[in-house]
Amino acid sequence: MTDKINPALGTEWFPSRWGANDERGAGNLLGPHKVLQARDLIRTGETVSLGFPYRVGMPLSPGRTFGLKMPGGPTGGPEGAVSRTIWNDDFICTEIGQIGTHMDALGHLGHQVTYPCGHCDTLVYNGNKLSEIWSPYGLKKLGIEKAPIFFTRAVLLDVQGLFGRPLENGFVITPDHLRQCLVRQGMNPDDWLSQGDVVLIRTGHGSRFFSEAETWYDGEPGLGLEAAEYLSALQPVIVGADNFAIDVVPPVDPDIVLPCHQHLIMRHGIYLHEGMNLDPIAETGRYEFVYGFAPLAIEGATGSPGTPFAIL
Repeated sequence: MTDKINPALGTEWFPSRWGANDERGAGNLLGPHKVLQARDLIRTGETVSLGFPYRVGMPLSPGRTFGLKMPGGPTGGPEGAVSRTIWNDDFICTEIGQIGTHMDALGHLGHQVTYPCGHCDTLVYNGNKLSEIWSPYGLKKLGIEKAPIFFTRAVLLDVQGLFGRPLENGFVITPDHLRQCLVRQGMNPDDWLSQGDVVLIRTGHGSRFFSEAETWYDGEPGLGLEAAEYLSALQPVIVGADNFAIDVVPPVDPDIVLPCHQHLIMRHGIYLHEGMNLDPIAETGRYEFVYGFAPLAIEGATGSPGTPFAIL
């Protein structure tokens, strides 16, 4: 290949540690043992939403759409001479896996390589060629239906709380910032995460979700590559944040776009949960809790909407 070494991927980033045919990634770290470990964190049984509602007027990445229409009023009925039953349906038109609060599938993001002959390939997780798994009707491999149901321990790293304000666009979160959050939160920086746990990063960008919807995608505070490398070494199953791409935007180096995406998804099979609403959980003062999420099993989809939640 003629490309320079991609710092987000390095060399020999595939096959996956779980084998050349793996489509589950870090989801392989989950199992009944993680559910039972998480159960022990439940104190009050209170649930807290970690997602935003989907509605017209929410932030949309350029080119993406969201529309909800209700056919008829009501859609059907009345049926039954006595009950006179009616019903309402709705029609939603949207990039369902890539708007609002959503989880990225392992087939969402790739990397283009150029060979000495001039031929190009686009590779995704586990070295799969996009040309072999792409179809106009969804991905043939690595769709969101291959993701597991998530019920595991989560840790909130409140970087907004560390600085006492929402971070500005372009602010690069470093490993030192994450360790400072742990100290501030009374957690041991040397022993705070187990493999298969979830890491959630509060940057403050979520506080602008509706109030600055038109400019929300113009930039964001987020992780630098060193922070992503620090987290991946701890083997989480998910890294989530209250921004739209986990990565800092604009990038530190304009020639290296979304390196945390590449490093976490492609190299390590770690799922990303984007556009999260982390203010309510921060207000509880709890920094470790149960995280639950069941992606919509839409075969071939590049991601899933839905409401992740915490159990306290």
